[in-house]
Amino acid sequence: MAELNHELKEFMKSTVVTDFTKDIQQYNLGPLWEAIPEIMNKTPKPQAEAYLWSDELIKKKLKEAADIFTPERGGERRAIYFQNPGLTYRKPWGWASTTQTIYAAVQLLLPGEKAPSHRHSQSALRFISEGSGAYTIVEGERIFMEEGDFLITPKNLWHGHEHLGEGPMIWMDALDIPTIYSIGGTFFEPYEDGLQQPNIPDNFTEKRYRGGMVRPVGDDKYTVAPLANYKWERTVNGIKGLMEFDPDPYHGYAVEYINPSTGKSANPTLGTRLQFLPEGFHTKALRHTHSTVYHVHKGTGYSVINGVRFDWKKGDYFVVPNWAWYEHVADEDSYLFSVNDLPIMERFELEQEQTLETNNGHQTITGEFKAAFR
Repeated sequence: MAELNHELKEFMKSTVVTDFTKDIQQYNLGPLWEAIPEIMNKTPKPQAEAYLWSDELIKKKLKEAADIFTPERGGERRAIYFQNPGLTYRKPWGWASTTQTIYAAVQLLLPGEKAPSHRHSQSALRFISEGSGAYTIVEGERIFMEEGDFLITPKNLWHGHEHLGEGPMIWMDALDIPTIYSIGGTFFEPYEDGLQQPNIPDNFTEKRYRGGMVRPVGDDKYTVAPLANYKWERTVNGIKGLMEFDPDPYHGYAVEYINPSTGKSANPTLGTRLQFLPEGFHTKALRHTHSTVYHVHKGTGYSVINGVRFDWKKGDYFVVPNWAWYEHVADEDSYLFSVNDLPIMERFELEQEQTLETNNGHQTITGEFKAAFR
């Protein structure tokens, strides 16, 4: 067998093979015998890299952006997205890829500012990291936002923002832009009259779901989640209920935001979770097909991703690529909000998961990531 493999390798290097490969390429034909080692991996080998953006860097650049752009002057949204350094080969603008399927960004809205309404074929969500007094208006419903709230904006619905309060309002945006762009399904339409005006009572869906997971009769027919805003206090209460029991060894105390009509993910293409890691808690390492973008809402600690230590604190963002080993350690009580592409992987029946069985389930640290402006 070894001799056969050697002969095959020598044949593939021969002039007759290389000349023929060059010949067909001039006709925009491709040699599978050359490509198959790269495109048919035994396990996922994503181009996305593990990376961390510090709160200091984000705040500095948002402040600079505020001195230059307003939502009315500068492209509708004052948002800075997280471009994964392993995906900068994608064009244009790297497909705005934080992972190969997920776009994530931070958006700043100042008092008195309006972000005009628009709609698009991408599904969107946002997690409020700082501030209060602003609202997003979705299909005529003003949804007022507070720190820790999680909101969804389903695809093809009109949506815009306005800040009626005081102080800056900062939130995380996440969309399936790279996925929709790569399959050629992008549609976008601006709202002709700027910011859509309300035609439904404020916080309508939130009031209808005041009972939590008690579903109003008739809502079983919705495929789009009928709840627009998942309030922080209610989510934390769900986590506190879990704290009467032992934490999950791989996730701590974690909950998933779901569509109350279907029980599936609140967003059809992006999964979302909030997890609480008590001080001193160390999760065991695992890896899975789906990728994840984390936002540190509260606390300090570090994560080990493929052997590299990533120290994090409140306001930081970091990426765990597909099929990367990772584990978290909390130096103090910490809340991590995360977005993943698990719904996409499950829809294509690609999701797999492995746990680390050596070293008591923990990785050996081989390096340390140095974030800018830490």
